[in-house]
Amino acid sequence: MWQRRHWLAAAGGLALTPALPALAQFRVEISGVGATQLPIALLRFRDEASAPQAISPVIRADLERSGLFRFVDTPLQIDETGLPMYADLRSRGADALVAGSATKLVDGRFDVRYKLWDVVKGADQGGQSMAVPPADLRLAAHRIADALYEKLTGEKGVFATRIAYVTKGGGRYTLRIADADGEGGQVALTSPDPIISPAWSPDGKELAYVSFETRKAVVWVQDTSTGARRQVANYKGSNSAPAWSPDGRTLAVTLSMEGGSQLFLLNRDGSQPRRFTQSQAIDTEPVFSPDGKFVYFVSDRGGSPQIYKQAVAGGGAERVTFNGSYNISPAISPDGRTLAFVQRQGGSTFRVMTLDLASGNSQAVSDTSDDESPSFSPNGRFIIYATRAQGREVLMTTTLDGKVKTRLLTSGQDIREPVWGPFGR
Repeated sequence: MWQRRHWLAAAGGLALTPALPALAQFRVEISGVGATQLPIALLRFRDEASAPQAISPVIRADLERSGLFRFVDTPLQIDETGLPMYADLRSRGADALVAGSATKLVDGRFDVRYKLWDVVKGADQGGQSMAVPPADLRLAAHRIADALYEKLTGEKGVFATRIAYVTKGGGRYTLRIADADGEGGQVALTSPDPIISPAWSPDGKELAYVSFETRKAVVWVQDTSTGARRQVANYKGSNSAPAWSPDGRTLAVTLSMEGGSQLFLLNRDGSQPRRFTQSQAIDTEPVFSPDGKFVYFVSDRGGSPQIYKQAVAGGGAERVTFNGSYNISPAISPDGRTLAFVQRQGGSTFRVMTLDLASGNSQAVSDTSDDESPSFSPNGRFIIYATRAQGREVLMTTTLDGKVKTRLLTSGQDIREPVWGPFGR
């Protein structure tokens, strides 16, 4: 495999700790602006200061990361029951207004409400209310941001979705699950031995990954809510790079049980392995197309690592990438139109690229030089990837055009192998 990292296995036992708070917390830095930004006024929610988690700052940070919104300051102080001062808002250049409240209920939950107004038309655009426990206030804010994003852009938001990633620190590897902004993290698995290649099941209920806890690469699948897990590929040799089919019934994995690294398809329980590629080369890093008809993968059958695709129904492989001598880590957008991948440029620069599969046009979407593991958001508008900045391994998100980037930083730990989860949380 073309692993640009050397994962060194260390001695020791394995601790399974689902649903524990992550130690590292993120802070967000945003660079760039979108080509078109909607001016919006977002008021502080009434009573949010007395809640364990303020609502409006989370909504604002979510919408800012999209690059599609510009926030307008206003002295107006109302909640969802108030009446906007449309003339004043228009004079300040606002096209939309959001206000709300977070009221503590007698049972300890919080009643979170919001309303959206169209300032240009002077019209109430409706809102929502939800009663949530204190631990779900951040999730409630993400869901409000999703609702606003969809109402104002016509596209589904991804702020309430989740990401998974691996951290390394203190001699231990940790598989973590967090909100899409990197906050609210939970520990799924911790081990002194490497954990790599996490992959979400299509329903978001399970994660496949590779663990070296038995001193060899073995593919596991873990329930994200209970922590229960099972081995699905522990064959002779190496077992690596799991990828789910869109219907969740099949896993594509890289196995060396027949000599060399080749792609195999397995049932979701790991049964009935059947060889998918038949080359004498190294074939690895599979990913299914959204319609389930093709598998994209990396192979050096042409002399250097390039991305190919092959029909699940059978037939030969077709080369996809031609620009550059070293292209790895394919990811396919949810609409199947765009391929994200990592390209080596020069001797030691690795950049996240996108390729329009219809036109063949490619472009760099990162401005860093040590990028890894691109993964699309479920609405296809963002890509998350790992990179190195200021001597630390960090996570970045970028809009599909590369114009707006968000840097997610933690202290004290290196972060790698991010993968964005599906809708449906």
